[in-house]
Amino acid sequence: MFVTHPLEPVWDKNCTVLILGTMPSPKSRAAGFYYMHPQNRFWPVIAAVTGETLTYPNSGGERAAAERRALVLRHHFALWDVLAGCDITGADDASITSPLANDFSFLLAGSHIANVYCTGQTAYKYYTALCQTATHIPAVCLPSTSPANRGRWPLEKLIEAYGVLTA
Repeated sequence: MFVTHPLEPVWDKNCTVLILGTMPSPKSRAAGFYYMHPQNRFWPVIAAVTGETLTYPNSGGERAAAERRALVLRHHFALWDVLAGCDITGADDASITSPLANDFSFLLAGSHIANVYCTGQTAYKYYTALCQTATHIPAVCLPSTSPANRGRWPLEKLIEAYGVLTA
């Protein structure tokens, strides 16, 4: 099924770091915000590396989304995804076909973004193949925070890897 990316990027003119996933999961699309699957570890990792505390769980609705939006913007992080659309089965990045890249030009022109980080191999693969020539910013591949990656990347190792965002 072809899915069109439904979420606006989270950013402002002060952002210096762009964090890119591949495409929002069905749970995130339903919640209307990034990384909102209850078992995704992105937000606990971001809270840990920034020294912040989250009040609401990923299932906390609009309050959770507002809290997370404010957190990333306080730390000058922008959030978006590499793909504007693709054929995908559920949340399975391995099933992606017909990828269509987002246009990052307005975001890069309107901010101070100098560093791009991808949250997993698939986001990195599509960014380097479809976007890097236009952005001229090489990406760093970080491990996926997906629940499917729990066995290979325990929370402590994810926090250590994502520490590069605030270094």
